[in-house]
Amino acid sequence: MPPSRLAGWFTRFGDRHGGVTRTELTPTTVVVTAGDGTSATCAVPFGPLPEVGTFDGPAVAGLVAHVARPRRLGLVLVRLGGHSVGVCVGGRVEVSRTDRRQVHGRSAAGGWSQQRFARRRAGQAREALSAAADDVVAVLGPEVSTLDGVVLGGDRSALAVLRADPRLAKVFALAEPRVLDVPEPRRTVLDDAAARAQSVELVVRDPE
Repeated sequence: MPPSRLAGWFTRFGDRHGGVTRTELTPTTVVVTAGDGTSATCAVPFGPLPEVGTFDGPAVAGLVAHVARPRRLGLVLVRLGGHSVGVCVGGRVEVSRTDRRQVHGRSAAGGWSQQRFARRRAGQAREALSAAADDVVAVLGPEVSTLDGVVLGGDRSALAVLRADPRLAKVFALAEPRVLDVPEPRRTVLDDAAARAQSVELVVRDPE
């Protein structure tokens, strides 16, 4: 949910479900419960949320203001064989670097041929992830002290390899817990991720 639509969404949620009866605010989560027992849970992006507590009725103004605040964000999108890295402000990419490296798919052949193919593929994967790490260092390294957070996207196993690189410790220290689901990283995919970076994830649960 984009920040600009969040307040209206909570209003419509209350209208559909008998009004909001309770709001629970923690540093990382907001849970709104309606009169019919339906709840909406929001993971707070770029936390912690300043205001915490349990309130009667709707109390989401603090959350709306928090998510609407303009932020300077790093973006790291990685899939095996491709990556895109950038800095965005207000949903627009200011600086970026995108690269693709060939990584062959798995072979169905057996025996020594399969083993040679597997070694070749592993080598290609290492080179691709090394190139991705180098670009994160080049693009986000000089900017890390100016960033309000880092949004990740792509393949979790590839991101885990980058997270283990000691050069990227400060970058990943700012990373949000969520990982955006993205196709093969290209510049257009990075632009879309920039627009989604400050969006809020909402989970609606029916009454038990």
